[in-house]
Amino acid sequence: MNEAILLSEQRDEVVLITLNRPEAMNACDFALLHALAAKINAIRFDTSVRVIIITGAGDRAFCSGADLKERATLSPIQVKEYIFTIRNLFTAIEQLNKPVIAAVNGVALGGGTELALASDIRFASETATMGLTETRLAIIPGAGGTQRLPRLIGKGKAKELIFTGRRIGATEAFGIGLVNKVCAPDALIDTCRAMAAEICETGPVAIEQAKYAINHGMETDLYTGLAIESNAYWVCIPTEDRLEGLAAFREKRKPVYKGR
Repeated sequence: MNEAILLSEQRDEVVLITLNRPEAMNACDFALLHALAAKINAIRFDTSVRVIIITGAGDRAFCSGADLKERATLSPIQVKEYIFTIRNLFTAIEQLNKPVIAAVNGVALGGGTELALASDIRFASETATMGLTETRLAIIPGAGGTQRLPRLIGKGKAKELIFTGRRIGATEAFGIGLVNKVCAPDALIDTCRAMAAEICETGPVAIEQAKYAINHGMETDLYTGLAIESNAYWVCIPTEDRLEGLAAFREKRKPVYKGR
């Protein structure tokens, strides 16, 4: 992994990942995609990590999407490879067995908005700008935007934003449910860390199973979703953490969960 283009800092059980190409508005070239994929793959099996926060370096951009300078040098088959790579990466982030918080600290266009959509929770700076702008380049969102955006904000509003390629500010993004919260720029990361700390107080197995049930249940009918929830619940029953939670409640103390 190229540490220069991807920074990672672990504090307690929370990892802060920073896309570090501020000179390119943190645009995703092949190198950054491969570095982020390697980090996500490593975190998946790291039991010391409970929550991931993803942000961009500097105060201008979260991620401005694909690196169009690199894109101009790619052959059609290489463009297909790029789309395959970024789509699979964002799906891996969405399906990661730990919560992912996107700290949208500035411009998030195209793939930048798609990266936020693949995250579980989205907090935005007051200065953030978001949008799926691909149609203005005569292409369409290719890293999940046509699928995740309508599932999050509704089909009609998603079509409006994708068909026009319009950029929206943080306040409008909050109003349509694209982001969970809007923060002052200098409070964004601390707000994300506070949310991560709350999550870290819960049971690790329970969080993994809750995310699984929500993600997969949303893609099917209610009764199948309830069956998915039931099976996810059964996974929690034989865990030491469940017994610890009951004991801590009985003894009026904070539980100490170990993820087993």
